[in-house]
Formats: sequence, C-alpha cells, structure tokens
Amino acid sequence: MNDWRIYRGVGQPHDGMRRLPAPPPWRDFAASRDGAGSGPEDPSSARRLGVRRRLVENYAPRPAEVDAVNAALYLRRPLLVTGNPGTGKSTLAYAIAHELGLGKVLRWPIVSRTTLQDGLYRYDAIARLQDVQLERARGDDQGDDRGAAASGIGSYIRLGPLGTALLPADEPRVLLIDELDKSDLDLPNDLLNTLEEGEFSIPELERLADREPVVEVLTHDGDRVAVHGGRIACTAFPVIVLTSNGERDFPAPLLRRCVQLELDPPGEEQLTAMVEAHLGADGAAAGADLIRRFLEREPGEVLAADQLLNALFLTQHDPHAQGLTRERIAEMLMQPLDRTR
Repeated sequence: MNDWRIYRGVGQPHDGMRRLPAPPPWRDFAASRDGAGSGPEDPSSARRLGVRRRLVENYAPRPAEVDAVNAALYLRRPLLVTGNPGTGKSTLAYAIAHELGLGKVLRWPIVSRTTLQDGLYRYDAIARLQDVQLERARGDDQGDDRGAAASGIGSYIRLGPLGTALLPADEPRVLLIDELDKSDLDLPNDLLNTLEEGEFSIPELERLADREPVVEVLTHDGDRVAVHGGRIACTAFPVIVLTSNGERDFPAPLLRRCVQLELDPPGEEQLTAMVEAHLGADGAAAGADLIRRFLEREPGEVLAADQLLNALFLTQHDPHAQGLTRERIAEMLMQPLDRTR
C-alpha cells in the first residue's frame, strides 16, 4: 500500500522530499508569483479564489453580500466586514478586484503595533543620512550639496498600502485592511480623517515644496510616482475592505463612515462551490462526507472553511488509507477554533 507520509520519524535521513506532491492550490506561492507581471489581474487571485474559480463565477453569493458591496461602491465608503475566522472576509476583497478588473489588491495586515503612519508612508531618514555620509567619505569636492543630490529624498520615501490606494487614478484600487480588531485602541480613530477626506500630506516633502515641487517616491507596489507639493489626494476613492473577527467594538465615528456587513459561515451551496473552485468537482464528490461533517457541526462551534479544504486535500492524497487513518487526519485538521486547550 502506498504510504502518504514523507516524514516518518525513523531518525535516519532519506530522500522522501522527492515524493512530496505539488502544494494545495491555495498554498501554491510559486504559481501565484510566476503570474506576476503577466497582466492587470492580481497574481494571487488563483491562490485565494481557486484555480477553477470559473466554476464559481456562475454562482451568486448571498444577496446581503452583493448589496453591501454595491452600497460601498456607490457611496465611496469603506466596507467593514465582520465574521468568524475562515468565513471569506479577506477573500471578498480579491473577489471584488477580480470581477471588476481592478488589478492587484493592496493588503495592509494589522497587528497590535500598527500605526496610521505604517499605512500612509515611511521615510527612511537613517538610510538617507548614511548615503550622504558615504558620498562625503568618497572625497566629494562639493560636500553636502553633492551628497544630497546623489541621494534625493524621494528615494527614501515609500508609500504604504493606504497611501498607494489614495494616489490619483482613473479607476480605484482595492485596499484590504485586514483584521482591524487586532490594532491598538487609537488606530480606528486615527483613520477617520484620512477615510473621510481621501488625502494626506507628507511633511518631509511639504517643507521642500518651494525648491522641489515635484518629487518621485516609491509606491507599495515598488513603482515610482510623482508627488506634487508634498500632498496626495485621490480622484477615485479606493474600494476599501476592512475585516474584523469581532473581537472588539469600534467607535461610532468609524462605524458611521462604513457600510457594515456581517458575514455568516458559508452554507452548503457556497461551500460546495468553494471546494470545487479549489479541488474540482471530483474533489468535492470524494470529500462529500467531510463537507457534510463540516455543515453538521455543533451549533456555535467555530470551524474555518480552509480547515475543511486542508482536510479534503490531505485525505485525498491517501486514497487507500484505512477509514481510521482518514478519520484521524480529518479530526486533527478540523478541530474547532473555539475549543479550549
């Protein structure tokens, strides 16, 4: 019988890695990066939406989701999506960008130390000083001026995801502000003015505006863009998707600036379409018992859809395994996220 295990715990080196199959489509980073630069579509769309996502394009999501997205589009307001882990909150941003042809999604993952400055831009003053000192050390006759010219300030300013999304453009960018509830208490309030006005300033460039009215800086994508007068103001408000696992409440001023959507766990039709998008119809049929088990979990028990995908993928790589082994794998991968350890 074919043994699916690569690592065996035998304590002796072997060439088992040669038998490691291709990764699950949603974890195939090489394929998504190979697609970078091949067109306007986000190269990670296939990984996030499914390599067979065309099978899902005929599937209509729940009306509340469609209505909320369209309300945010019409009103030029952020969409605040709340739900349990694995309900597709982040994926919604990629689905919007894919369907509307809005290019690569700008992603801003939030942690407890994240500040508004991280999202807008970063100025690396230390690197600029080091480069100027290096020019001086090379014996430059013109001293400071020559060093400053060789290291123009624009080379040391990089826009963050939010700053890049607010650049003037004919069409909006999609910005995913992921897990805003992980932030400290100040960030939701700090975002208010920027989300309301759609613009921000770069003081380091404003101070030079009389001498250098136009400065090229780096974007979050790595491109160079001209900034006029040290200010950036959007002409098309970005499609902003803020996600939250519901671990905290947000201030009323932020809530009133957002279209709110509570995302329920996927139902049978959505779940089957999701599995088919990643594993095909045969994969969904072979894992029908695990899909049913996922849907029939205890009320209030928190399971994420990617846990189901992981279990389906791994159990199907051991098709000849005994039922006990298959059950053990599924049990390991589909543990409730709210279970106390």
